[in-house]
Amino acid sequence: MNSNHLLLEEPIRMASILEPSRPSYFPAMTKIVGTLGPKSRSVEVISRCLMAGMSVARFDFTWGDAEFHQETLENLKIAIKKTKKLCAVMLDTIGPELLVVNKSDNPIPLEADSLVVLSPDEEKEATSSLLPINFSGLAKAVKSGDTIFLGQYLFTGSETTSVWLEVKEVKGDDVVCLIKNSAVLAGTLYTLHVSQVHIDLPTLPDKDKAVISTWGVKNNVDFLSLSHTRSGQDVRQAREYLSKLGDLNQTQIFAKIENVEGLVNFDEILQEADGIILARGNLGIDLPPEKVFLFQKAAVYKCNMAGKPAVVTRVVDSMTDNLRPTRAEATDVANAVLDGADAILLGAETMRGLYPVESISIVGKICGEAEKVYNQDSYFKKTVKYVGEPMSHMESIASSAVRAAIKVKASVIICFTSSGRAARLIAKYRPTMPVLSVVIPRLKTNQLRWTFTGAFEARQSLIIRGLFPMLADPRHPAETTTATNETVLKVALDHGKAIGVIKSHDRVVVCQKVGDDSVVKIIELED
Repeated sequence: MNSNHLLLEEPIRMASILEPSRPSYFPAMTKIVGTLGPKSRSVEVISRCLMAGMSVARFDFTWGDAEFHQETLENLKIAIKKTKKLCAVMLDTIGPELLVVNKSDNPIPLEADSLVVLSPDEEKEATSSLLPINFSGLAKAVKSGDTIFLGQYLFTGSETTSVWLEVKEVKGDDVVCLIKNSAVLAGTLYTLHVSQVHIDLPTLPDKDKAVISTWGVKNNVDFLSLSHTRSGQDVRQAREYLSKLGDLNQTQIFAKIENVEGLVNFDEILQEADGIILARGNLGIDLPPEKVFLFQKAAVYKCNMAGKPAVVTRVVDSMTDNLRPTRAEATDVANAVLDGADAILLGAETMRGLYPVESISIVGKICGEAEKVYNQDSYFKKTVKYVGEPMSHMESIASSAVRAAIKVKASVIICFTSSGRAARLIAKYRPTMPVLSVVIPRLKTNQLRWTFTGAFEARQSLIIRGLFPMLADPRHPAETTTATNETVLKVALDHGKAIGVIKSHDRVVVCQKVGDDSVVKIIELED
Protein backbone atom coordinates (compact mmCIF):
# COMPACT_ATOMS: atom_id res chain seq x y z
CA MET A 1 0.00 0.00 0.00
CA ASN A 2 1.64 3.29 -0.91
CA SER A 3 1.57 5.97 1.75
CA ASN A 4 -0.50 8.34 -0.42
CA HIS A 5 -3.30 5.83 -0.66
CA LEU A 6 -6.21 7.00 1.47
CA LEU A 7 -6.83 4.48 4.19
CA LEU A 8 -10.59 4.80 4.40
CA GLU A 9 -12.51 2.41 2.22
CA GLU A 10 -15.83 3.64 0.91
CA PRO A 11 -18.38 1.34 2.66
CA ILE A 12 -16.81 1.64 6.11
CA ARG A 13 -16.46 5.33 5.76
CA MET A 14 -20.12 6.39 5.64
CA ALA A 15 -21.15 3.87 8.29
CA SER A 16 -18.44 4.92 10.74
CA ILE A 17 -19.26 8.60 10.27
CA LEU A 18 -22.84 7.99 11.36
CA GLU A 19 -21.88 5.82 14.33
CA PRO A 20 -21.88 7.73 17.63
CA SER A 21 -18.39 8.14 19.17
CA ARG A 22 -17.97 5.55 21.90
CA PRO A 23 -16.93 6.75 25.34
CA SER A 24 -14.00 4.81 26.79
CA TYR A 25 -11.48 5.05 29.60
CA PHE A 26 -8.97 6.77 27.30
CA PRO A 27 -10.78 9.33 25.18
CA ALA A 28 -7.81 8.95 22.79
CA MET A 29 -4.29 7.59 22.51
CA THR A 30 -3.10 11.12 21.67
CA LYS A 31 -2.40 13.10 24.84
CA ILE A 32 -3.73 16.52 25.80
CA VAL A 33 -1.67 19.19 27.55
CA GLY A 34 -3.87 21.80 29.22
CA THR A 35 -2.63 25.21 30.38
CA LEU A 36 -4.01 26.03 33.82
CA GLY A 37 -4.89 29.65 34.53
CA PRO A 38 -7.57 32.06 35.74
CA LYS A 39 -10.45 30.05 34.24
CA SER A 40 -9.11 26.61 35.14
CA ARG A 41 -7.54 26.62 38.57
CA SER A 42 -10.26 25.52 40.99
CA VAL A 43 -10.15 21.91 42.22
CA GLU A 44 -13.55 21.36 40.60
CA VAL A 45 -12.58 22.58 37.10
CA ILE A 46 -9.17 20.83 37.20
CA SER A 47 -10.90 17.57 38.23
CA ARG A 48 -13.23 17.88 35.25
CA CYS A 49 -10.24 18.62 32.97
CA LEU A 50 -8.54 15.42 34.21
CA MET A 51 -11.71 13.39 33.68
CA ALA A 52 -12.07 14.89 30.18
CA GLY A 53 -8.59 13.65 29.24
CA MET A 54 -5.90 16.15 30.26
CA SER A 55 -2.73 14.26 31.22
CA VAL A 56 -0.19 17.10 31.44
CA ALA A 57 -0.81 20.44 33.15
CA ARG A 58 1.16 23.38 31.78
CA PHE A 59 2.09 26.36 33.94
CA ASP A 60 2.89 29.38 31.80
CA PHE A 61 5.14 31.91 33.53
CA THR A 62 4.66 34.63 30.92
CA TRP A 63 1.95 35.91 33.27
CA GLY A 64 1.01 35.34 36.91
CA ASP A 65 3.50 35.09 39.78
CA ALA A 66 4.91 31.99 41.47
CA GLU A 67 2.41 32.25 44.31
CA PHE A 68 -0.54 32.22 41.89
CA HIS A 69 0.83 29.14 40.10
CA GLN A 70 1.61 27.41 43.40
CA GLU A 71 -2.03 27.70 44.51
CA THR A 72 -3.14 26.25 41.17
CA LEU A 73 -0.66 23.39 41.54
CA GLU A 74 -1.87 22.56 45.06
CA ASN A 75 -5.40 22.37 43.61
CA LEU A 76 -4.12 20.08 40.86
CA LYS A 77 -2.69 17.71 43.50
CA ILE A 78 -6.06 17.55 45.27
CA ALA A 79 -7.81 16.94 41.93
CA ILE A 80 -5.39 14.09 41.08
CA LYS A 81 -6.17 12.37 44.41
CA LYS A 82 -9.88 12.95 43.92
CA THR A 83 -10.08 11.60 40.36
CA LYS A 84 -7.26 9.01 40.65
CA LYS A 85 -5.95 10.26 37.27
CA LEU A 86 -2.19 10.74 36.89
CA CYS A 87 -1.05 14.13 35.60
CA ALA A 88 2.42 15.53 34.84
CA VAL A 89 3.58 19.13 35.34
CA MET A 90 5.14 21.30 32.64
CA LEU A 91 6.84 24.62 33.41
CA ASP A 92 6.80 26.96 30.41
CA THR A 93 9.52 29.64 30.36
CA ILE A 94 9.16 33.22 29.14
CA GLY A 95 12.34 33.16 27.04
CA PRO A 96 13.46 36.10 24.91
CA GLU A 97 9.96 37.58 24.62
CA LEU A 98 9.67 41.17 23.38
CA LEU A 99 6.93 43.05 25.22
CA VAL A 100 5.23 46.44 24.96
CA VAL A 101 5.40 48.13 28.37
CA ASN A 102 2.03 49.78 29.02
CA LYS A 103 2.13 50.89 32.67
CA SER A 104 -1.24 52.64 32.59
CA ASP A 105 -3.11 49.67 31.05
CA ASN A 106 -5.16 52.22 29.05
CA PRO A 107 -6.30 51.08 25.59
CA ILE A 108 -4.07 52.51 22.81
CA PRO A 109 -5.70 53.22 19.41
CA LEU A 110 -3.37 52.90 16.42
CA GLU A 111 -4.37 54.37 13.04
CA ALA A 112 -3.45 52.83 9.67
CA ASP A 113 -0.94 54.85 7.60
CA SER A 114 0.33 56.88 10.58
CA LEU A 115 3.73 56.49 12.28
CA VAL A 116 4.55 54.98 15.69
CA VAL A 117 7.94 54.94 17.44
CA LEU A 118 9.15 51.82 19.30
CA SER A 119 11.44 53.05 22.08
CA PRO A 120 13.55 51.09 24.60
CA ASP A 121 12.89 53.82 27.21
CA GLU A 122 10.55 51.91 29.54
CA GLU A 123 9.89 55.00 31.66
CA LYS A 124 7.95 56.68 28.84
CA GLU A 125 4.16 56.63 28.67
CA ALA A 126 2.63 54.33 26.02
CA THR A 127 0.63 56.42 23.49
CA SER A 128 -0.69 56.12 19.92
CA SER A 129 2.57 57.55 18.61
CA LEU A 130 5.11 55.97 21.02
CA LEU A 131 5.31 52.45 22.44
CA PRO A 132 8.01 51.61 25.04
CA ILE A 133 9.43 48.07 24.71
CA ASN A 134 11.56 45.85 27.00
CA PHE A 135 14.52 45.39 24.62
CA SER A 136 17.24 47.92 23.85
CA GLY A 137 18.74 46.03 20.90
CA LEU A 138 15.79 46.31 18.48
CA ALA A 139 17.32 49.23 16.55
CA LYS A 140 20.47 47.14 15.93
CA ALA A 141 18.47 44.09 14.84
CA VAL A 142 16.11 45.59 12.24
CA LYS A 143 16.44 47.54 8.98
CA SER A 144 14.08 49.58 6.82
CA GLY A 145 11.40 47.39 5.19
CA ASP A 146 11.34 44.71 7.95
CA THR A 147 7.96 43.52 9.23
CA ILE A 148 7.01 43.67 12.91
CA PHE A 149 3.87 42.08 14.28
CA LEU A 150 2.37 43.41 17.47
CA GLY A 151 -0.42 41.46 19.13
CA GLN A 152 -1.92 40.18 22.31
CA TYR A 153 0.10 37.49 24.04
CA LEU A 154 -0.61 34.17 22.30
CA PHE A 155 -1.39 36.06 19.12
CA THR A 156 -5.13 35.78 18.86
CA GLY A 157 -5.01 36.68 15.21
CA SER A 158 -7.91 39.05 15.77
CA GLU A 159 -7.29 41.99 13.46
CA THR A 160 -8.95 44.44 15.82
CA THR A 161 -6.36 43.88 18.54
CA SER A 162 -3.18 43.31 16.53
CA VAL A 163 -1.15 45.38 14.07
CA TRP A 164 1.40 44.85 11.34
CA LEU A 165 4.16 47.46 11.28
CA GLU A 166 6.72 48.21 8.59
CA VAL A 167 10.07 49.60 9.72
CA LYS A 168 10.57 53.03 8.08
CA GLU A 169 13.81 54.17 9.73
CA VAL A 170 16.07 53.64 12.73
CA LYS A 171 16.85 56.74 14.84
CA GLY A 172 19.47 56.00 17.49
CA ASP A 173 17.82 53.38 19.73
CA ASP A 174 14.34 54.17 18.42
CA VAL A 175 12.60 52.39 15.54
CA VAL A 176 10.10 54.42 13.50
CA CYS A 177 7.34 52.29 11.93
CA LEU A 178 4.43 52.72 9.55
CA ILE A 179 1.17 51.22 10.88
CA LYS A 180 -0.40 48.95 8.23
CA ASN A 181 -3.87 48.40 9.79
CA SER A 182 -6.01 50.21 12.38
CA ALA A 183 -6.49 48.49 15.74
CA VAL A 184 -6.84 49.14 19.46
CA LEU A 185 -4.27 47.63 21.84
CA ALA A 186 -6.38 46.85 24.91
CA GLY A 187 -5.36 44.53 27.73
CA THR A 188 -2.21 44.04 29.73
CA LEU A 189 0.21 42.01 27.68
CA TYR A 190 1.33 42.81 24.14
CA THR A 191 4.09 40.89 22.40
CA LEU A 192 6.29 41.96 19.54
CA HIS A 193 7.42 39.57 16.87
CA VAL A 194 9.99 40.62 14.27
CA SER A 195 9.81 38.37 11.22
CA GLN A 196 12.98 36.34 10.59
CA VAL A 197 15.34 38.54 12.63
CA HIS A 198 17.72 37.23 15.32
CA ILE A 199 16.92 38.76 18.72
CA ASP A 200 20.09 38.91 20.78
CA LEU A 201 18.64 37.83 24.13
CA PRO A 202 19.45 34.63 26.07
CA THR A 203 16.99 31.75 25.56
CA LEU A 204 17.01 31.19 29.32
CA PRO A 205 17.05 34.70 30.86
CA ASP A 206 17.70 35.31 34.60
CA LYS A 207 13.99 35.76 35.19
CA ASP A 208 13.36 32.18 33.99
CA LYS A 209 16.32 30.81 35.95
CA ALA A 210 14.89 32.36 39.12
CA VAL A 211 11.53 30.61 38.54
CA ILE A 212 13.14 27.25 37.71
CA SER A 213 15.49 27.28 40.71
CA THR A 214 12.65 28.12 43.14
CA TRP A 215 9.22 27.05 41.87
CA GLY A 216 10.60 24.37 39.54
CA VAL A 217 12.82 22.73 42.16
CA LYS A 218 10.22 22.93 44.91
CA ASN A 219 7.66 21.15 42.72
CA ASN A 220 9.99 18.69 41.00
CA VAL A 221 8.62 19.56 37.55
CA ASP A 222 8.45 16.76 34.95
CA PHE A 223 8.91 18.91 31.85
CA LEU A 224 10.56 22.21 31.05
CA SER A 225 9.17 23.84 27.93
CA LEU A 226 12.01 25.96 26.56
CA SER A 227 10.46 28.92 24.73
CA HIS A 228 12.05 30.28 21.54
CA THR A 229 14.64 27.48 21.25
CA ARG A 230 16.94 28.53 18.40
CA SER A 231 19.83 26.01 18.49
CA GLY A 232 21.06 22.75 19.98
CA GLN A 233 23.30 24.87 22.20
CA ASP A 234 20.19 26.44 23.80
CA VAL A 235 19.04 22.99 24.93
CA ARG A 236 22.51 21.99 26.16
CA GLN A 237 22.78 25.17 28.26
CA ALA A 238 19.33 24.61 29.76
CA ARG A 239 20.30 21.02 30.59
CA GLU A 240 23.54 22.13 32.25
CA TYR A 241 21.53 24.59 34.30
CA LEU A 242 19.05 21.89 35.38
CA SER A 243 21.78 19.42 36.33
CA LYS A 244 23.49 22.11 38.44
CA LEU A 245 20.25 22.32 40.42
CA GLY A 246 20.59 18.59 41.18
CA ASP A 247 16.92 17.98 41.93
CA LEU A 248 15.91 18.57 38.32
CA ASN A 249 18.38 16.37 36.49
CA GLN A 250 15.50 14.05 35.55
CA THR A 251 13.34 16.87 34.19
CA GLN A 252 12.83 16.49 30.46
CA ILE A 253 13.42 19.47 28.17
CA PHE A 254 10.94 20.11 25.39
CA ALA A 255 12.25 22.58 22.83
CA LYS A 256 9.62 25.00 21.65
CA ILE A 257 10.15 25.86 17.99
CA GLU A 258 8.60 29.21 17.20
CA ASN A 259 10.78 30.95 14.63
CA VAL A 260 12.76 30.39 11.46
CA GLU A 261 16.03 30.06 13.41
CA GLY A 262 14.65 27.08 15.33
CA LEU A 263 13.42 25.64 12.07
CA VAL A 264 16.81 25.97 10.33
CA ASN A 265 18.55 24.27 13.29
CA PHE A 266 15.76 21.72 13.80
CA ASP A 267 17.90 18.58 13.43
CA GLU A 268 20.46 19.56 16.07
CA ILE A 269 17.69 20.74 18.42
CA LEU A 270 15.87 17.39 18.05
CA GLN A 271 19.08 15.55 18.85
CA GLU A 272 19.54 17.46 22.13
CA ALA A 273 15.93 17.79 23.33
CA ASP A 274 13.67 15.16 24.93
CA GLY A 275 10.71 16.32 22.84
CA ILE A 276 9.53 19.12 20.55
CA ILE A 277 6.68 21.61 20.82
CA LEU A 278 5.63 23.17 17.52
CA ALA A 279 4.46 26.61 18.63
CA ARG A 280 2.39 27.42 15.61
CA GLY A 281 1.23 30.79 16.94
CA ASN A 282 4.61 32.45 16.57
CA LEU A 283 5.72 30.21 13.71
CA GLY A 284 2.72 31.29 11.68
CA ILE A 285 3.96 34.86 11.95
CA ASP A 286 7.60 34.09 11.20
CA LEU A 287 6.77 31.82 8.24
CA PRO A 288 4.47 32.64 5.34
CA PRO A 289 1.10 31.02 6.28
CA GLU A 290 1.22 28.65 3.30
CA LYS A 291 4.47 27.07 4.60
CA VAL A 292 3.34 26.21 8.14
CA PHE A 293 1.74 22.86 7.25
CA LEU A 294 4.91 21.70 5.46
CA PHE A 295 7.03 22.44 8.49
CA GLN A 296 4.54 20.63 10.75
CA LYS A 297 4.59 17.49 8.59
CA ALA A 298 8.38 17.43 8.27
CA ALA A 299 9.01 18.13 11.96
CA VAL A 300 6.49 15.56 13.25
CA TYR A 301 7.92 12.92 10.91
CA LYS A 302 11.45 13.58 12.22
CA CYS A 303 10.25 13.36 15.84
CA ASN A 304 8.43 10.08 15.10
CA MET A 305 11.52 8.50 13.54
CA ALA A 306 13.69 9.64 16.46
CA GLY A 307 11.10 8.22 18.90
CA LYS A 308 10.71 11.61 20.61
CA PRO A 309 7.34 13.17 21.41
CA ALA A 310 5.98 15.90 19.11
CA VAL A 311 3.45 18.34 20.56
CA VAL A 312 1.30 20.60 18.37
CA THR A 313 -0.18 23.88 19.67
CA ARG A 314 -2.84 26.40 18.65
CA VAL A 315 -5.54 24.07 17.41
CA VAL A 316 -8.96 25.27 18.60
CA ASP A 317 -8.42 29.00 19.21
CA SER A 318 -12.07 29.79 18.51
CA MET A 319 -13.08 27.69 21.55
CA THR A 320 -11.62 30.41 23.76
CA ASP A 321 -15.04 32.08 23.33
CA ASN A 322 -17.20 29.43 21.64
CA LEU A 323 -18.58 26.08 22.66
CA ARG A 324 -17.67 24.38 19.37
CA PRO A 325 -14.54 24.53 17.22
CA THR A 326 -14.76 25.65 13.59
CA ARG A 327 -14.79 23.00 10.86
CA ALA A 328 -11.27 24.00 9.87
CA GLU A 329 -10.03 23.56 13.45
CA ALA A 330 -11.62 20.12 13.84
CA THR A 331 -9.96 19.03 10.59
CA ASP A 332 -6.66 20.53 11.76
CA VAL A 333 -6.68 18.52 15.01
CA ALA A 334 -7.40 15.31 13.08
CA ASN A 335 -4.63 16.08 10.60
CA ALA A 336 -2.12 16.64 13.41
CA VAL A 337 -2.99 13.14 14.67
CA LEU A 338 -2.71 11.66 11.16
CA ASP A 339 0.66 13.42 10.78
CA GLY A 340 1.79 11.54 13.92
CA ALA A 341 1.63 14.10 16.76
CA ASP A 342 1.92 12.66 20.28
CA ALA A 343 0.04 15.41 22.06
CA ILE A 344 -2.08 18.46 21.46
CA LEU A 345 -1.35 21.50 23.62
CA LEU A 346 -4.18 23.85 24.57
CA GLY A 347 -3.17 27.38 25.62
CA ALA A 348 -5.66 30.22 25.73
CA GLU A 349 -8.51 27.70 25.29
CA THR A 350 -8.05 26.26 28.79
CA MET A 351 -6.10 29.07 30.47
CA ARG A 352 -8.49 31.97 30.02
CA GLY A 353 -11.14 30.50 27.71
CA LEU A 354 -14.78 30.12 28.69
CA TYR A 355 -14.89 26.38 27.96
CA PRO A 356 -11.74 24.68 29.29
CA VAL A 357 -13.37 21.28 29.94
CA GLU A 358 -15.29 21.21 26.66
CA SER A 359 -12.13 22.14 24.72
CA ILE A 360 -10.27 19.14 26.18
CA SER A 361 -13.22 16.84 25.67
CA ILE A 362 -13.84 17.81 22.02
CA VAL A 363 -10.13 17.66 21.11
CA GLY A 364 -10.01 14.18 22.71
CA LYS A 365 -12.99 13.01 20.63
CA ILE A 366 -11.48 14.32 17.39
CA CYS A 367 -8.15 12.63 18.19
CA GLY A 368 -9.95 9.35 18.92
CA GLU A 369 -11.77 9.41 15.56
CA ALA A 370 -8.56 10.21 13.66
CA GLU A 371 -6.72 7.35 15.40
CA LYS A 372 -9.32 4.86 14.14
CA VAL A 373 -8.23 5.60 10.56
CA TYR A 374 -4.52 6.17 11.23
CA ASN A 375 -2.53 4.13 8.72
CA GLN A 376 -0.52 2.11 11.23
CA ASP A 377 0.60 -0.45 8.66
CA SER A 378 2.29 2.09 6.42
CA TYR A 379 3.76 3.92 9.44
CA PHE A 380 5.20 0.69 10.88
CA LYS A 381 6.92 -0.23 7.60
CA LYS A 382 8.29 3.29 7.22
CA THR A 383 9.73 3.26 10.76
CA VAL A 384 11.34 -0.17 10.40
CA LYS A 385 12.86 0.92 7.09
CA TYR A 386 14.11 4.19 8.61
CA VAL A 387 15.70 2.44 11.62
CA GLY A 388 17.42 0.06 9.20
CA GLU A 389 19.49 -3.03 9.96
CA PRO A 390 21.05 -4.25 12.10
CA MET A 391 18.51 -3.04 14.67
CA SER A 392 19.57 -2.54 18.26
CA HIS A 393 18.41 -5.20 20.73
CA MET A 394 15.82 -2.90 22.36
CA GLU A 395 14.50 -1.65 19.04
CA SER A 396 13.99 -5.17 17.68
CA ILE A 397 12.16 -6.29 20.84
CA ALA A 398 9.90 -3.21 20.74
CA SER A 399 9.02 -3.58 17.06
CA SER A 400 8.43 -7.34 17.50
CA ALA A 401 6.07 -6.70 20.41
CA VAL A 402 4.02 -4.29 18.31
CA ARG A 403 4.00 -6.58 15.27
CA ALA A 404 2.88 -9.53 17.43
CA ALA A 405 0.15 -7.48 19.12
CA ILE A 406 -1.27 -6.41 15.75
CA LYS A 407 -1.08 -9.93 14.28
CA VAL A 408 -2.93 -11.56 17.19
CA LYS A 409 -5.28 -8.57 17.60
CA ALA A 410 -4.21 -8.08 21.21
CA SER A 411 -6.33 -5.62 23.19
CA VAL A 412 -3.35 -4.18 25.05
CA ILE A 413 0.46 -4.39 25.32
CA ILE A 414 1.86 -4.55 28.83
CA CYS A 415 5.45 -3.44 29.19
CA PHE A 416 7.56 -3.72 32.36
CA THR A 417 10.12 -0.94 32.54
CA SER A 418 12.21 0.86 35.14
CA SER A 419 13.63 3.74 33.09
CA GLY A 420 10.60 4.03 30.84
CA ARG A 421 12.79 3.58 27.76
CA ALA A 422 11.40 0.22 26.68
CA ALA A 423 7.82 1.50 26.85
CA ARG A 424 8.75 4.63 24.88
CA LEU A 425 10.31 2.47 22.15
CA ILE A 426 7.15 0.36 21.89
CA ALA A 427 5.08 3.56 21.59
CA LYS A 428 7.45 4.73 18.82
CA TYR A 429 6.02 1.98 16.58
CA ARG A 430 2.52 3.40 17.19
CA PRO A 431 0.59 0.22 18.09
CA THR A 432 -3.16 0.46 17.51
CA MET A 433 -3.85 -0.70 21.07
CA PRO A 434 -2.91 1.06 24.35
CA VAL A 435 0.46 0.27 25.96
CA LEU A 436 0.24 -0.11 29.73
CA SER A 437 3.70 0.69 30.98
CA VAL A 438 4.25 -0.84 34.39
CA VAL A 439 7.03 1.19 35.96
CA ILE A 440 8.97 -0.90 38.46
CA PRO A 441 10.45 1.48 41.05
CA ARG A 442 14.15 1.10 41.84
CA LEU A 443 15.66 1.84 45.20
CA LYS A 444 18.61 4.23 45.13
CA THR A 445 20.61 6.09 47.72
CA ASN A 446 22.71 9.25 47.88
CA GLN A 447 24.39 7.94 51.11
CA LEU A 448 22.02 10.11 53.18
CA ARG A 449 18.66 8.67 52.33
CA TRP A 450 17.03 5.95 50.26
CA THR A 451 14.58 7.02 47.57
CA PHE A 452 12.45 5.21 45.01
CA THR A 453 12.76 6.19 41.38
CA GLY A 454 9.80 5.59 39.15
CA ALA A 455 7.28 8.38 39.71
CA PHE A 456 9.13 10.70 37.29
CA GLU A 457 9.37 7.99 34.63
CA ALA A 458 5.68 7.16 34.97
CA ARG A 459 4.57 10.79 34.70
CA GLN A 460 6.86 11.53 31.79
CA SER A 461 5.11 8.93 29.64
CA LEU A 462 1.88 10.93 30.02
CA ILE A 463 2.86 13.04 26.99
CA ILE A 464 3.55 10.08 24.66
CA ARG A 465 0.86 8.81 22.34
CA GLY A 466 -0.60 5.46 23.36
CA LEU A 467 1.38 5.11 26.59
CA PHE A 468 -0.54 4.75 29.86
CA PRO A 469 1.63 4.32 32.97
CA MET A 470 0.99 2.61 36.26
CA LEU A 471 3.44 2.40 39.16
CA ALA A 472 4.10 -1.08 40.55
CA ASP A 473 4.42 -1.73 44.26
CA PRO A 474 8.03 -0.98 45.27
CA ARG A 475 8.21 -3.40 48.18
CA HIS A 476 10.50 -5.85 46.44
CA PRO A 477 12.94 -3.70 44.49
CA ALA A 478 15.74 -6.24 44.79
CA GLU A 479 13.77 -9.34 43.85
CA THR A 480 12.80 -9.30 40.22
CA THR A 481 12.06 -13.00 40.55
CA THR A 482 9.56 -14.80 38.38
CA ALA A 483 7.14 -14.83 41.30
CA THR A 484 7.31 -11.05 41.67
CA ASN A 485 6.90 -10.63 37.91
CA GLU A 486 3.80 -12.84 37.99
CA THR A 487 2.28 -10.81 40.86
CA VAL A 488 2.98 -7.53 39.11
CA LEU A 489 1.54 -8.90 35.85
CA LYS A 490 -1.63 -9.92 37.68
CA VAL A 491 -1.92 -6.41 39.12
CA ALA A 492 -1.47 -4.93 35.63
CA LEU A 493 -4.08 -7.25 34.12
CA ASP A 494 -6.53 -6.44 36.91
CA HIS A 495 -5.91 -2.75 36.31
CA GLY A 496 -6.59 -3.26 32.59
CA LYS A 497 -9.84 -5.09 33.39
CA ALA A 498 -10.92 -2.47 35.90
CA ILE A 499 -10.53 0.36 33.39
CA GLY A 500 -12.22 -1.66 30.67
CA VAL A 501 -9.38 -2.13 28.17
CA ILE A 502 -9.12 -5.92 28.77
CA LYS A 503 -12.03 -8.41 28.71
CA SER A 504 -12.07 -12.19 29.16
CA HIS A 505 -10.77 -14.21 26.17
CA ASP A 506 -8.69 -11.19 25.07
CA ARG A 507 -5.11 -11.64 24.01
CA VAL A 508 -2.45 -9.53 25.69
CA VAL A 509 1.17 -9.07 24.63
CA VAL A 510 3.62 -8.77 27.53
CA CYS A 511 7.12 -7.37 27.16
CA GLN A 512 9.42 -7.87 30.16
CA LYS A 513 12.96 -8.61 31.25
CA VAL A 514 13.73 -12.03 32.63
CA GLY A 515 17.27 -12.03 34.00
CA ASP A 516 19.30 -10.34 31.27
CA ASP A 517 16.91 -11.25 28.46
CA SER A 518 13.97 -9.30 27.13
CA VAL A 519 10.99 -11.52 26.42
CA VAL A 520 7.84 -10.89 24.39
CA LYS A 521 5.01 -13.29 25.20
CA ILE A 522 1.38 -13.57 24.17
CA ILE A 523 -1.15 -14.59 26.77
CA GLU A 524 -4.78 -15.47 26.26
CA LEU A 525 -7.06 -14.66 29.16
CA GLU A 526 -9.50 -17.13 30.66
CA ASP A 527 -12.87 -16.04 31.99
